[in-house]
Amino acid sequence: MPTTPEMSMDMTTVGDTGLLDTLQHEVAVFARRAEQTRLGGVGQVRNSMDRAAYLLLNRLDREGPMGVKALAASMGIDSSTVTRQVAPLVDTGLVKRTSHPEDGRAVVLQLSPRGAARLEEVRSSRRQLMAELTQDWAPEEREHFCMLLTRFNRALSARMSVQGTAPADQPPAS
Repeated sequence: MPTTPEMSMDMTTVGDTGLLDTLQHEVAVFARRAEQTRLGGVGQVRNSMDRAAYLLLNRLDREGPMGVKALAASMGIDSSTVTRQVAPLVDTGLVKRTSHPEDGRAVVLQLSPRGAARLEEVRSSRRQLMAELTQDWAPEEREHFCMLLTRFNRALSARMSVQGTAPADQPPAS
């Protein structure tokens, strides 16, 4: 049965329109500022690793060695995108390509010791930035913000999955 705008109530009701307008605006500002600063951390490490590299290295660190297809699927991106993004990481020695133990024709990607050290250096710098940005927050506020941001990202990821494309920066479900 077809519905009319009057028949289908979404979250945008008269009472929360202003709040949702503020939310969408703040998300847009956050996205712009995050991209401008790349939230890369502080000190010499600041902006030293792009988002794609960070997310790929982080995923390999958390989930262990895997093939291109598995890595692409876990990140919600095309295999060709992973191949293109991994190439410079292999060239710089942050990721190693090895043969699959059961199928020598297949390639497995894994974080190299150099990649693990570099990732920890970037993580440490980013942790320092997060500490500085939230230094006047109570621990409960940090926890609550992290919980809500994770929830928001998961909802966005689920929506993108339904539409056939998932964001590459979605953290694994806990």
